[in-house]
Amino acid sequence: MKSTPPPTAPLPACLHLTADGCTLAVRVHPGARRNAITGTHADALKIALTTPPVDGRANQALIAFLADLLHLPKASIAVLTGATSRSKLLRITGRTAPEVQAALQLED
Repeated sequence: MKSTPPPTAPLPACLHLTADGCTLAVRVHPGARRNAITGTHADALKIALTTPPVDGRANQALIAFLADLLHLPKASIAVLTGATSRSKLLRITGRTAPEVQAALQLED
């Protein structure tokens, strides 16, 4: 009798598999009261940051916030698109999409 692998859970729309990890679509709300994941916005994970969007500091704060939640070095997270926009696409290496989904407590 052949054993079949367990079915994989579907990923949320903001998270996509890549060869070396995954990509995560985010929508940033800078200048908030506290750093937190606040929900979703149009297939992106909504993240509030206390840092204002000046001189790339919000991008650095976003990377530091996610690196802390994922227990990764900051160098493992990079902004692929949207460096000057609220909507961003991040590349995360060193964690699979299901690992990121579990660490960030994302539902499909």
